[in-house]
Amino acid sequence: MEEKLDFSLPEKKQKSSALSKLLIVLALVLVGLMLANLFLALRRQGPVREAEVHGLSAEQTRQLASKLAQRSLYTRAAKVWQDYLAGRQIGDLERAKVLFEIGTLLEKGDHYDEAIEYYYRSETVAKLDELEGEINSHIKNCFEKLGKFSALRYELMDRTSLEEAGQAGGKIVAEIGAEKITEADLDAIIEDNIDNQLQPMAEFMSAEQLNEQKKEMLKRYRSPEIRGQFLQGWLAQETLYRQALEEGLGEKPEVKRLLGDLTRGVLSQHVMNRQLAAKINITETDMQTYYEANKVKFVERVNEEDPNSERLKSFDEVEGQIMSELLSQKRQDVRQEYIDRMMDKYDVVVHTSALMGTENIEE
Repeated sequence: MEEKLDFSLPEKKQKSSALSKLLIVLALVLVGLMLANLFLALRRQGPVREAEVHGLSAEQTRQLASKLAQRSLYTRAAKVWQDYLAGRQIGDLERAKVLFEIGTLLEKGDHYDEAIEYYYRSETVAKLDELEGEINSHIKNCFEKLGKFSALRYELMDRTSLEEAGQAGGKIVAEIGAEKITEADLDAIIEDNIDNQLQPMAEFMSAEQLNEQKKEMLKRYRSPEIRGQFLQGWLAQETLYRQALEEGLGEKPEVKRLLGDLTRGVLSQHVMNRQLAAKINITETDMQTYYEANKVKFVERVNEEDPNSERLKSFDEVEGQIMSELLSQKRQDVRQEYIDRMMDKYDVVVHTSALMGTENIEE
């Protein structure tokens, strides 16, 4: 029988396969060690090196934020610092300073509520003596710009009190079941009520004028008697409102119709107020001119028996009256022009003949 030759090398092939597997394992271990060493090296290099890996360094961030702020892009400058803080391993003192810087930028950008938050964040991270006075001043300004005078009062009380923070305004003045109404809650409700009263005039007044008017109205509620009367009225309304919700009155068709009418009235008035504010700009010169042309309106009689004891009121005495009269005149013109434009926009057609026909039929 012819003998066959066997050229296979099973034993050698087995050894080669095992060696390949071993090499792969060693390679993976080496890669793992390299990554671990790289991570440790980055950690040892600290925050500056980490900042350079992820984005801008502290100095580069400062330069970019400063350039944006110089162009009045305060919100974007604040965003640059916010990005810098994200994921950075920096000390509490530096973080507190950056948070304060973000707050000042947001304040300059008129984002007063966000600015207050970042001032609070700065204080929470670390108390810095050199920033304490500045933070107090900035927070006061932000609350004033927001027109939150009640909140400002309690803020100042907390900051000047030697007692534990958060106590000012915490006294409970009323309860509705388990709900507690604190003194600060009552002041906030009163302030919201005043804001609603001032809303019709808000479009025609500057922020400063509006805040001054609001301050004057708030003075009335310093009296305990007035505050008590307001609280009683609010509690009565609140309990009736909750009872109405419990009875499902908001789903009644007649109530929905009424709410719909009220919504139409409020929204249409807001649209008109915006238009009036945009078109009406009464200057000091306008008022002086009106005063000179209508002096006869501002003469008062100081002695009924003597026809020669008449007195011309000064401009300062009648300034409010003049403003009111000029507003009334200009409102009429602007209102009619705008309504006519809206009628055209929405293709409004009034069928006068049909209305006349109905009247004839009724007669």
